[in-house]
Amino acid sequence: MLGLPFTEDDGGVEAGPVEIGLVCRELGRVLAPEPFLASVVHAGGLVAVAGSSEQRADLLGRLAAGEIVLAAADTSPGGRWSSAAEGVTAASDGDAWTLTGVRDPVPNGARADHIVVSASLPSGGTGLFVVDGADATRTDYAVFDGSRAARVELAETPAVPLGEPGLDLSSTIATISDITRIMGANRALGVMQARVAATNNYLMSRKQFGVTLNTFRALTFRAADMYVSLELAHSPVDWATMVVASGSRADIADAADRVGLQIARAGKHIGQDAIQLHGGIAMTAEYSVGVGTAHLAVLEQWLGGAQHHLTGLAARVADHGEIDALA
Repeated sequence: MLGLPFTEDDGGVEAGPVEIGLVCRELGRVLAPEPFLASVVHAGGLVAVAGSSEQRADLLGRLAAGEIVLAAADTSPGGRWSSAAEGVTAASDGDAWTLTGVRDPVPNGARADHIVVSASLPSGGTGLFVVDGADATRTDYAVFDGSRAARVELAETPAVPLGEPGLDLSSTIATISDITRIMGANRALGVMQARVAATNNYLMSRKQFGVTLNTFRALTFRAADMYVSLELAHSPVDWATMVVASGSRADIADAADRVGLQIARAGKHIGQDAIQLHGGIAMTAEYSVGVGTAHLAVLEQWLGGAQHHLTGLAARVADHGEIDALA
């Protein structure tokens, strides 16, 4: 599965976005702590699109074989999901390149063997570089859903350009980020499906006043509302995943914002109501409902909040023609 997105020449199996989305969905369903989304989809996607044939064969081949972990460092402290390389600058001395700056958070950054870093180029634009994990100063910390992230500090750290040196890859970075958001939506969908199923099972088995909780209509109606939110999110996730297979960069960006907005709203509703309908047990760290809700919040903060997606959609309203209002 680690080689699903990559070509056979690079050690992969050339699977499409639908297959990759299904894997992300199932990993989300069981809250698997594997860095598939961060390492394979995000960092691996950057290498697959921007790397030279030698870099792809080396990095992706070892990644697909399970020999290394990659991490993508393209988020500055306080940054708001921008593909611009704020916070890290690249400098060259002949053929040698160094990077200086800070990236935080970097999902699974402390355990990564190699880090794909975006940086501002001396000539303008944004480039991608590969940094050996051992050369960077990394501070590992726990995220509130139990996963791990790191603060990566670079101080004239040696780096190897990904692909052609000095090439502006801003649009490439933006597209891979959008694809990661769509695959993250698949993961979030799996999390929500499991939370809805767990809540239904709890209502049908937990007894109060001698009867199961699904006997009470108010609780049943809330469970039904959760199911409606789940289905309203399911269709956009499937549609956005298929857009990745056949859409242009503009189509993928639009799909990422549309599905991101729907998932952010549905995830908050389903997670909060799952906790409410379970009661106190859902607040414990050992119970999957609370952990799943925390994971949905982490995915939203990592891949883009509802307001971010809404802003992107609003900016594209001008692309549509005006119509005359009916009298």
